Amino acid sequence: MNASLAGRRILVVEDEYMLAECLHDLLQGDGAEVLGPASSVEDANALLDRYPMPDAAVLDINLGRQSVYPVADRLSGQGVPFLFTTGYDHGLIPERYSDRLQCVKPFGVEDVRVLLLELLHADP
Repeated sequence: MNASLAGRRILVVEDEYMLAECLHDLLQGDGAEVLGPASSVEDANALLDRYPMPDAAVLDINLGRQSVYPVADRLSGQGVPFLFTTGYDHGLIPERYSDRLQCVKPFGVEDVRVLLLELLHADP
């Protein structure tokens, strides 16, 4: 049987509405509790203030005029694993995050599910 994200709390930070909704639906359909989607650093921090820390997170690097790195820093400080979604070249990501998993846009939402399972050490 395939592993699922059932019972896992996943933070989604994505400012592209359709992609955010697709990720939300996929993760929720796989049994995850989805925090968000948040479309800004402020919204993401509000969710992190309001709810227990997530088990993992999906972070879009470019949120309009801001980057998601302050959220990544906060999650990293709490030991929460996360992956980036991005259209950026790998070389543009700060050194401190160069080893993080990435889903390069355009990607299929199932790709995100597989990477989250890898982050959480479950077989896809």
